[in-house]
Amino acid sequence: MTWYTGNAGYDTVLTIGLGIAALVIIGGLFMQSPYGRFGDAAGGIKLNPKLGWWLMEIPATVVFLVFFLSGPQRFEVVPLVLAAIWLMHYGNRGWFFPLSIRQVPGKQASFGVMVLGFGMVITAMHGYLNGAFFSHDYKHLYGTGWLTDPRFLIGLAIYLGGFALLISSESIVRNLRDKNNPGAAEYRIPYGGGFRFVTSPAYLGELIAWTGFALLTWSLAGVVILLITAGNLVPRALATHRWYREKFDDYPAGRRALIPGLL
Repeated sequence: MTWYTGNAGYDTVLTIGLGIAALVIIGGLFMQSPYGRFGDAAGGIKLNPKLGWWLMEIPATVVFLVFFLSGPQRFEVVPLVLAAIWLMHYGNRGWFFPLSIRQVPGKQASFGVMVLGFGMVITAMHGYLNGAFFSHDYKHLYGTGWLTDPRFLIGLAIYLGGFALLISSESIVRNLRDKNNPGAAEYRIPYGGGFRFVTSPAYLGELIAWTGFALLTWSLAGVVILLITAGNLVPRALATHRWYREKFDDYPAGRRALIPGLL
């Protein structure tokens, strides 16, 4: 199967990735991934969230590096810049975020093994598709001129804006729990930053970031990440919004679920 890059192995995995994206979008219409506040919906063995998140995100870093470093363009300027953006994102998602979770003492584990297994497949696929694409430059895009191309510059601005919203929103939620007494209140209403407008600004930031990433890389690998992320996070944001409204009588009435003023 050679329809996008001419590399049969890469194009086959990309096709599978697009198929998985379609399934995630359809599945998201009927249920949310069972982790976090929806973790009780998962059956079977469950893990501590710190461990679950860390294990799930490891392939995004490790697999990416294996395939990036195997490519002939791995030490060229543009692939290195793209790799730096990738590693910055997954340095936060796969390393800082799990380690910074303030877990309620004694709380039952809520990260299902099924979620972990599926997540590891997805992050491994992401790592391969992007690592290989950057360092092989299959579409012959990534000469030094790419760094001044409007697609890269606009995409980078969008990505950094989304990433900043993601980081700030996660910080607000994390600091709702005291480091020394994380069990004082398991859930509170967050305020400030993106929470002035929506219930899930971290999800919005993630979606904005991956939109920018798809643009700045100008690749279907970026589109696959965006579609899978949207298929998971959009319905989850709607469910989270309903959950807060049901749990807190004083929840801000004007706050939307995901998109300010719209959704």
